Amino acid sequence: MATSTSASTDATPPAPPAPMSRRKVLEALSGLLLGMLVSMLAATVVSTSLPVIVHDLQGDQTVFTWVVTATLLTTAISTPIWGKLADLFDRKLLIQLALALFVLATAAAGFSQDAATLIAFRAVQGLGAGGLAALSQVLMADIISPRERGRYMGLFGAVMALATVGGPLLGGFITDGIGWRWNFFVAIPFAIAAFVILQRTLHVPRVRRGKVRIDYLGIVLLSTAVSLLLVWITNAGKNYDWWSVETGLMVGGVVVATALFIVVELRSREPLIPLSLFRNRTFTLSVIASIATGLAMFGAAVFLGQYMQMSRGATPAEAGLLTIPMMGGLLVTSILIGQLISRFGRWKAYMIGGALSLIAGSVLLSTLHYDTPYPLVALYMFLLGAGVGATMQNLVLVVQNTAKPQEMGAASSGVTFFRSLGGTIGVSVMGAALASSVADGFVRYRDAIGTALAPLGDAGLAVAAQLQSGTLPAVNTLPDGVRVIVEDIYAQGIAHSFLFAVPLAIISFIAIVFLPNRPLTRMTTTERLAAGEADLATFTASEGMESIPASGKGTVER
Repeated sequence: MATSTSASTDATPPAPPAPMSRRKVLEALSGLLLGMLVSMLAATVVSTSLPVIVHDLQGDQTVFTWVVTATLLTTAISTPIWGKLADLFDRKLLIQLALALFVLATAAAGFSQDAATLIAFRAVQGLGAGGLAALSQVLMADIISPRERGRYMGLFGAVMALATVGGPLLGGFITDGIGWRWNFFVAIPFAIAAFVILQRTLHVPRVRRGKVRIDYLGIVLLSTAVSLLLVWITNAGKNYDWWSVETGLMVGGVVVATALFIVVELRSREPLIPLSLFRNRTFTLSVIASIATGLAMFGAAVFLGQYMQMSRGATPAEAGLLTIPMMGGLLVTSILIGQLISRFGRWKAYMIGGALSLIAGSVLLSTLHYDTPYPLVALYMFLLGAGVGATMQNLVLVVQNTAKPQEMGAASSGVTFFRSLGGTIGVSVMGAALASSVADGFVRYRDAIGTALAPLGDAGLAVAAQLQSGTLPAVNTLPDGVRVIVEDIYAQGIAHSFLFAVPLAIISFIAIVFLPNRPLTRMTTTERLAAGEADLATFTASEGMESIPASGKGTVER
């Protein structure tokens, strides 16, 4: 009898923890939200001042692109690493480490004296940003179920509003008032507060694991493949031809590193990105859709601010104000759709509408001119922002709804990784296309520029030398006749760059259409682990799952 009782006891999973009260959830979210605010604020506060920063550091369009791409590259590479570590180690400690790394690198970037130093510190900054992006999603799944997530979207919306709208405005005023370097220092007090609040309020169960194995070889191969790809895209057509020996070596290196990465992941006991995740149709299609979302989000944030300054003569502060419609579209749809999903439990129709809005915004932004009426530009930006807001977080949501609890970190960070990768590659491609278009434009208008500068004598020769060097010009200081030409050149280049987002937006729409329309569970990751759901073939059957009995046994409700 004793043996039977023991066996029965061993087979019974522990009772799930009591659901957190709304007050406890809000306390746990407070530090998490402040950490998100720090990372987003540090990124957006420099967006409108980048043309000024690059000009002061004597950088060209390639430097402008790499200042952005360096952060996106290391964010993309480190995101799955942090996600995998979240499945192995204490998640609270990890997010605190990521926050500390991010802020120290951000502050160091403010002391940069040349473009190379700034790019290097921005790369380190991305390592911390990858951790904040991945771990915040995983920790939210620990304390809030997918079905209930929408009830808290107002808080996320407030943070996004403060960072995405307030960040560029604050950065513009700081740049105009006391200098661009203070854009990098402004996040420090918020980061200290976030660190303290996370320590005091974030309490999540720690899952005990056996011997931990880290896939170091997978990390090296993934970093090699992504880095080679971005270096090739950025420099091809400028430092060497698209069809050249350098191109063959770099593309060949990407193919070899990717193939070896796949082999290593298949053989690793603790793979960085478990390839078994791609057997889940929801994960695979969400990854495909996330690539276009990342391109739209990062590409628009970078190049719309540049368009406002280089093609419409705006100051950094004015550029922040002029790009508000895009942020408004993102915030309105993310908050509204989050509430609707939480109330009715349905998500697919909203995401399809968001994908259509993403296509419309990308197509319309590719028609920009330097003199396009601003109300039309505002409409185009709003449509793009609405598309991003309706799809970005909800793609992570549907993946977390179907992922196995013990793979929650890898699954969540997997989607975030491909979104960051899409944004990184997209910004590189758009930047390379813009640099090429601008160079061609200056050749095409060389005679007109020379005619306009001739009456200015030595001052005209100095302006001509600056434009020929490729250094990003300060448009507001150019003579009137030349300024209009330069504004037109940059407007055409930026508009053509947005054409690259159109086919990816269409692919994203197709992927979302074919996403399995499964109901959202009301259980957090912690509750699912305690209920023994990990032993079930979670959500891999053709039927959805609404809830699971505490024992982890019994029937599944549709």
